[in-house]
Amino acid sequence: MTKHLGVATLTVDNPPVNALGRTVRDGLAAALAQALADGEVRAIVLTCAGRTFFAGADITEFGKPPAGIALPELCDRIEAAAKPVVAAIHGTALGGGLETALACHYRIAVPSAKLGLPEVKLGLLPGAGGTQRLPRLVGIAGALKVAGLGSPVGAAEALSMKLLDQLAGEDTLALDAAAFALKIAAARPLPRASEAQVLPDPAAVSAFRQEHARRFRGFEAPAAVIRAIEASALPYHEGRLIERSEFERLLAGSQSAALRYLFFAERQAAKIDGLDAAIKPTPITRVGVVGAGTMGSGIAMNFLSIGVPVTLVDLSRESLDRGVGNIRKNYQASAAKGKLSAAELEAAMSKLAPQSELQALADCDLIIEAVFENLEVKQDVFRALDAIAKPTAILATNTSYLNIDTIAASTRRPGRVVGLHFFSPANVMRLLEVVRGAATEDAVLIDAMALAKRIGKTAVVARVCEGFIGNRILRPRQLQAIELVLEGAPVERIDRVIVEFGMPMGPLQLTDLAGVDIGWHRDPLRIDTLRDAFCAAGRWGQKTGKGFYDYDAARRPTPSAEAAGLIASFAKARGYVQRDISDQEILERCLYPMINEGAKILEEHVAQRASDIDVVWTAGYGWPTYLGGPMFWAGRVGLGVIAAGLERHAARLGAAFSLSPLLRERAAAGRGFD
Repeated sequence: MTKHLGVATLTVDNPPVNALGRTVRDGLAAALAQALADGEVRAIVLTCAGRTFFAGADITEFGKPPAGIALPELCDRIEAAAKPVVAAIHGTALGGGLETALACHYRIAVPSAKLGLPEVKLGLLPGAGGTQRLPRLVGIAGALKVAGLGSPVGAAEALSMKLLDQLAGEDTLALDAAAFALKIAAARPLPRASEAQVLPDPAAVSAFRQEHARRFRGFEAPAAVIRAIEASALPYHEGRLIERSEFERLLAGSQSAALRYLFFAERQAAKIDGLDAAIKPTPITRVGVVGAGTMGSGIAMNFLSIGVPVTLVDLSRESLDRGVGNIRKNYQASAAKGKLSAAELEAAMSKLAPQSELQALADCDLIIEAVFENLEVKQDVFRALDAIAKPTAILATNTSYLNIDTIAASTRRPGRVVGLHFFSPANVMRLLEVVRGAATEDAVLIDAMALAKRIGKTAVVARVCEGFIGNRILRPRQLQAIELVLEGAPVERIDRVIVEFGMPMGPLQLTDLAGVDIGWHRDPLRIDTLRDAFCAAGRWGQKTGKGFYDYDAARRPTPSAEAAGLIASFAKARGYVQRDISDQEILERCLYPMINEGAKILEEHVAQRASDIDVVWTAGYGWPTYLGGPMFWAGRVGLGVIAAGLERHAARLGAAFSLSPLLRERAAAGRGFD
């Protein structure tokens, strides 16, 4: 604590993000008591050292026995203070950090600050009075936006919402906060959020629920946040009881456990075992992308959006022009939604250099190949790049299945080759699989991970195998969906079971979306598989308006009599006996083989840890985050249950099926994938 002109400044210094752990809470409570007892102190400023205000509670304490002063009690003490307390905010005020600021009598922040209550993203709600104080300051509609969605708001918006009382200068927060504190030092009565009134707003609540119904599907926390915010129209102490009840219920539930697990899993995924800690990332100042198709243009946008110049090369001028047009169209769509300004759009486009010669890539630090998924084609591209690129350049392939080592062997620099598997649309999807070849240098891997962070991706390292982590696990699910169809389960029923489980789309609708013809040999007279039969009949999926479903002009699916006929005909010719199949069998045969494949991936060290598999599937494949990822979910179901189910269905899982020894071992020991 420091004092100047009757203003006591309480500065918390708990790097890196000033988390409100026990030591911080106890220290802050003691400093507050000292300032309140000091007769020279007329006003108090609460601020933080380092890069940010309180960025939240200490998540590692959740679910543990309480120790020291609890955050709700600390906030109550701040609000009850007889002297004005001013929160001086820079960086972020998130979760418990914003709740602490809400308990202060006044709030002042720098223009770059962000304020939010992201607890809903961890399957929780603010538990220190946030759902009660916030609506009393900004109204129920504003509180729903902040706490119900969990996304932070900027300082300017916070000021307009009356969440802040004043903006400070970007570099003069300490001076401005002290001046503000002196200005209001004698003001009475002190504005206490808990004493303000808020009117019920059922229209805002109804509109919020309706607008975000799809986003909230399956999640428990958003509904609890809404109930707690609605309770802010009650007397404060009654609302706090409801908030506490909802918080404790969520904290004890499985969804919050899964979401908190993923919070730490994503941070763990960025850590790569066995790397030399002394190696630092090399700056990437120019990126090249080969191939201006949907994937290539999407990849380019990741770098343009952060101001990194991109040379986009396509040997076809028509494809190149179309790719540049698609990039501009995507930026224009974002601008129309208010996500970027016209000036930012043009700034991004000014960093793009479209070229039709590979030689234009000679000065790039990183070159990403995004051409047709064919090994020979990619090898040809890498041979050409090897002759053109500077010796220090990283050569990356966007392949989703092919062998990185075989591609790298086409060059004289296999150590500088890495896989960067973006997911479509590449400018939107969070996941990036970073594929480490047998020869990939540590420095290249470090550069790839650092670059992923710069462009806002959630990166997971995989070793080389067919399909890496995500697609390798996807394959057995898709194969079983086809088998179930042939055995008599209706297409739409299989998809319904998987969607009701929590996935955004069923396996057969996903096949239609990706293209039934992917990997097809293109010979309509050669019918070896059901997919061959569909392709020969022109049922290639959504792009032709028909696949496992029929599609209207808006690509809405309806069950298809023609598809059902093709299935029945193929099944009869192959000797399948149609039967009734339960929803439970559909679920087990689609999901349990995924767990088995994940266990094999761990055995083979393709993934470093089970949590990396879960990050891949939640960030890139739509596995519901409230179930924590397939490996976490399997542990909750019980690996003994999974193993027994696989053995029960083994005769229908195909000749190539074998139970993972790791899965069998963990099941026998009563353990999960830890």
